[in-house]
Amino acid sequence: MVEFVSHLAAMATVKAADQTTISFADGEGHGPPVLFVHGITENSRSWDPVIERLGDHRVVTMDLRGHGASEKAARYDLEAMAGDVVAVVEELDLLGQVHLVGHSLGGAVVSAVGAAVPVASVVNVDQSLRLGALKAQLAEVEPMLRDRDTFGTVIDGLFAELAGPKISIEAMDRVNGLRQPEQEVVLGVWDLMFTMSEDDINQVVEAALRGYGDKSVPYLSLFGVDPGADYQSWLSGFIPDVQLEIWSDHGHYPHLVDPDRFTDRLRSFWH
Repeated sequence: MVEFVSHLAAMATVKAADQTTISFADGEGHGPPVLFVHGITENSRSWDPVIERLGDHRVVTMDLRGHGASEKAARYDLEAMAGDVVAVVEELDLLGQVHLVGHSLGGAVVSAVGAAVPVASVVNVDQSLRLGALKAQLAEVEPMLRDRDTFGTVIDGLFAELAGPKISIEAMDRVNGLRQPEQEVVLGVWDLMFTMSEDDINQVVEAALRGYGDKSVPYLSLFGVDPGADYQSWLSGFIPDVQLEIWSDHGHYPHLVDPDRFTDRLRSFWH
């Protein structure tokens, strides 16, 4: 396990709508508030290299249900996890003020939150919202994910493949050292992919994104892996104020490949 010092205050808790206990940390800085949401199998500490560069902001991090210090639950769908974020935002009285930043699973979650409640902006890091396309990829490994003997090996292989060529060994070791792959949580998050058709998955996502249609929310979709030539035109059909940016060959962790560039990009986007 990688040891390092967190740059945030001690964790506090709040109850989500279904009474799941969600852990979060509030840096209580004096600058504009920003809430970071981690990816699947990770936790709030994954963001430390970025957080330590944002001393001029009030930084809040959290653990989604089934991750880190937060409680396990019966549901791990997008609506439930978006509710985890809303619970933290409401507890800190940050509706309409907070900038949301999410990576991977967290990117999908903050995208759903931005459609549902008032926020200052949304940044989605390397998470395509065309979730239907993920179904075919996961179908190939579903039997091994459901087998306790092979689950861990498959998870390790998936994230090694996603890492990309530019992330340092030290940065990847730190993320992997924090990783806590819980089989029931991973299967719960990906249940949508296993049990619904691609068309039905797309309909769920598109219904969630329609909330952007009647409001102006600055939205940055930042990829380390190209999501496809028509992705921006598809996404702008739901989110009028979307900006798409691709950092070539940065893999799944562009914010950890170059945290200085990433934090500079956040500041320029926010201002």
